[in-house]
Amino acid sequence: MSSRAIRILISLLGLSVIAVSPLAAESRMGRISGVVLDESGVPQMGATVVIASDSLLAPAAAQLLTNEHGRFVSAALPAGAYTVRVTLVGFLPTLRPDVEVNSHQTTDVQIEMGSIFTGLADLHRHANQHAADGEWSWVLRAAAATRPILRWQDDAGSDSSSVAASNSGATSETQLPNNQARSEIDVSSGARPGAATSFSDSPATAIAYEDNVGAVGRLLLVGQVSYESESPNGGFAAIWLPTGNSKDGPVTSAVVRQSRLGIDGPLFRGVRLDQQGVLALDDNVTIRYGGEYLLTGLNTATTSGVRPRAELAVQLTPGWQASLLLASRPWPEQSPEATAPLQSAVDSLDEFPTMLFRNDRPVLESGWHEELAIEHLVQDKGRVMLAAFHDRSSDMAVYGEGGAVANNPEFLQDFLSNGFAYDSGNADSFGMRAAYQEKISDDLSATVVYAWAGALVPLTQDAPDADLRDVLAMRQRQSVATSVSSQLPWVKTQVTAGYKWLNGTAVSRQDEFGEAFFGVDPYFNLVVHQPIPCLHHMQAVADFGNLLAQGYVPLTTRDGHVVLVSAYRTFRGGISVQF
Repeated sequence: MSSRAIRILISLLGLSVIAVSPLAAESRMGRISGVVLDESGVPQMGATVVIASDSLLAPAAAQLLTNEHGRFVSAALPAGAYTVRVTLVGFLPTLRPDVEVNSHQTTDVQIEMGSIFTGLADLHRHANQHAADGEWSWVLRAAAATRPILRWQDDAGSDSSSVAASNSGATSETQLPNNQARSEIDVSSGARPGAATSFSDSPATAIAYEDNVGAVGRLLLVGQVSYESESPNGGFAAIWLPTGNSKDGPVTSAVVRQSRLGIDGPLFRGVRLDQQGVLALDDNVTIRYGGEYLLTGLNTATTSGVRPRAELAVQLTPGWQASLLLASRPWPEQSPEATAPLQSAVDSLDEFPTMLFRNDRPVLESGWHEELAIEHLVQDKGRVMLAAFHDRSSDMAVYGEGGAVANNPEFLQDFLSNGFAYDSGNADSFGMRAAYQEKISDDLSATVVYAWAGALVPLTQDAPDADLRDVLAMRQRQSVATSVSSQLPWVKTQVTAGYKWLNGTAVSRQDEFGEAFFGVDPYFNLVVHQPIPCLHHMQAVADFGNLLAQGYVPLTTRDGHVVLVSAYRTFRGGISVQF
């Protein structure tokens, strides 16, 4: 074949691709149509409708106006998930997330807009009226989630819940009605002894605020201060959600924290900048990525670090999913019980890693976690999860109590108690995990987790001639953890009880990533959420950690007599109000 014939053939092929491409693209297009009504069902003309794709690679959002019948129809849109936001003078902004557009189909939506008077009427709801699912949500603490691939999701418009597979690999957030700006005030007391970033064990108040920015974006702001005049503490966080949620869009966070560790103690200062996002390669493959920059210090001594993280999730079949996780520490993500955006902002104040001292210089506890996991849905009500993982830790923190080490610079002392944090050095271990979760009913769910993983254990309890870190070694331990969450009828009390059993002594966490993901802590823990009668937006919370005071290990070394513990016996309680 001559070169001229080859050029002609290539030209014809190019023309055919150009001609076919628009047809192929058009075959994957759909539309969104709908009607905008007020709370009494009257169509609203002139409402602004913004349609934004949830895909990171999508074009700019489309903007429409409703006609005299309150209706709107979009132009052709690529198949995928979209967010529809409606605004109109005299009404509260309304957001409809996760509107699916399918090829060759028109998705119909009906959007009801509420006025400010609708919100005021909700404040006076009678005691015997049932609040809509997810309308108000309070929670005091939240475990950091590591790999939320399959999670409980409430079915829209249904009173029942089911286990759902999420291609984005993240938990859906509880959407407040109309997505208008909300506020939350938390008044609590309690602290985590031995942690340099914890507030003193005195009453503290946190105020969080959420506002809409642009077409679909949201900005979360939170500030917190304690009342201890001799040891003032405070923190501030700002979280920016350009797409309105963290499930399938980028999230930018900035957190600053300052805590004085006791009367006349050193001053802790910390800054954390975090960026994360989700990239969907296709319908079955998703990449979650992120990284954080940390700058912390005590007085004039400072340390910093950059910590990346990434997760690859692959939907194998409708009921099977596999994932590969690489992270430097448990992913700062929401747990199943903490899906309210405002509470997530409050929780972000505690997401600093522990700062330690080694050789008279500050260091940050760090490490690397590699995990391969597979999950399977069981009859739409439960899931089975199997995982194998490898942990490498550097400057691993252990916690304990002991006044004899108060003048030792290697022990970062909590001057409001005898608690301390100590750098035990480097560690390396392999492990595996099997777990089963089931939502037995709308008000009852259960989790069972078995893990075989490494934990620090003392080689001896009496070594007066050795340093503390020299008598600690990594050993394999087995554990069985169970957690049950239930809402009591009539009184609406939400109770979560859990217990984790270990087959031997341990002075560090065993399978820390699994504990964070499934929300289970060592030994016996109890959390009670009690709505306050006649105050439908207020709730009291009591959080008991290691209620039976198990796992305290006394040791005598060259550093003195100390008691090491993997989980402190703690109590934290308070009142939370959203309005």
